[in-house]
Amino acid sequence: MTYLAKPRLHHPTLTKNKVGYTRRDYEGPVSTLCAGCGHDSISAAIIQACWELDIEPHRVAKLSGIGCSSKAPTYFLGASHGFNTVHGRMPSVLTGANLANRELMYLGVSGDGDSASIGLGQFANAMRRGVNMAYIVMNNGVYGLTKGQFSATADRGSKSKKGVINTDSPVDLVGIALQLGATYVARSFSGDKAQLVPLIKGALAHGGAAFIDVISPCVTFNNHAGSTKSYEYVRQHDESVSVIDFITPGQETATQHAPGEVLEVEQHDGSVLRLRKLHADYDPTDRYAAMSYMNSHAARGEVVTGLLYLDPLPTDLHTSLNTAARPLNTLGVQQLCPGASALDKINAALR
Repeated sequence: MTYLAKPRLHHPTLTKNKVGYTRRDYEGPVSTLCAGCGHDSISAAIIQACWELDIEPHRVAKLSGIGCSSKAPTYFLGASHGFNTVHGRMPSVLTGANLANRELMYLGVSGDGDSASIGLGQFANAMRRGVNMAYIVMNNGVYGLTKGQFSATADRGSKSKKGVINTDSPVDLVGIALQLGATYVARSFSGDKAQLVPLIKGALAHGGAAFIDVISPCVTFNNHAGSTKSYEYVRQHDESVSVIDFITPGQETATQHAPGEVLEVEQHDGSVLRLRKLHADYDPTDRYAAMSYMNSHAARGEVVTGLLYLDPLPTDLHTSLNTAARPLNTLGVQQLCPGASALDKINAALR
C-alpha cells in the first residue's frame, strides 16, 4: 500500500493544547480513500476530539479489522500504537491488549461488514464483557472494498448500484449494544461534526464499553443500474484492452440541524436519509426507554442520532475479573508465577 506522507514541519503559530501538541500532531498520512468519503470526516472528528481532550498520542492504542473503515486509522494518530487485525477479529485482539496493559486508551475502529457480519459475535461479546474501549463503526451499508454488495446493516428494500433490491432485515448494532450491556451508546452522522466530536470525546473518556455507530455515506457506489455513467454501462459500450475504473471525486455530505428536528439528507445514490437529532431534554440514563425511543422512530423511517444511553457509573472487564492494578506486562516473574503452592490453593478452590 502506498502512503503519501505529510510535511513534518508545522507552522510555528499553530495552536497547541495543554500537553504541547498541535492538531497536526494527531494526523497521519494523506488519505487514499475516495474523495468525499464519510470515513475521512470521521477521522477528522477523531483527530479533533483527541486534540481537544489533550490526549498524548503515544497513550492511545488503535485497532481495526478489514474494510474501508479499517484503513481509516492509518490516517489519524500517526504517533499512536496501531494494529490491523484479521477480518472481524478486532474486538478480541483489543481485549487481549487491554488485559495486558490497562494504562493505554483503546480505540476500536470497524465497519458494518467487519462488525455486523463476520465479526458480529466478536462485537457482541466485547459489549457484553464491558471492555474499556471506544468502539466506532463507520457504517455505510455496503462492502466498499468488494464492489458495493449489501452489508448486514443495509435496510430492507434498499437498492444496490446494480439495481438489486435488498430483501434481508438489517442488523441494528445500536440495539445490540443496548441489549448486551454497553454503558455508552450513541449514533451520529459523519457530516455532523458539531455532534460527532463531543460524542467521540465522551466515548474516549467514558471508562467502560462505549459504542458509536456513525452513518457514513459511500461516494463510490452510486453508479446504479440505468446510469450511462456507470462502470458496467461503459464496459458494455466500449472496446478496450483493459478494464480501468475511474472514481469520480464526490463532495462530502455535511449537515447541521437543531435538537429535536428531522433532516432529510440526499445520498450520493439519490436515496434519502431521515436523521432525527435527540431533544435537548432527552434522558439518556434509561436503557429500556432508549431502546423503545429508537425503535419507535425507526418504524417511522427515522434514524435517531445523539447520545442514546449513558451509565454514569460504568464498570469494565478489569473490575469484573478483579485483575491487578498494575498492567500485566509490567509484572515480574514472582507475580506472574507465584509457585506450586499458590497454584494448589487455586485448584483446591475450584473443586
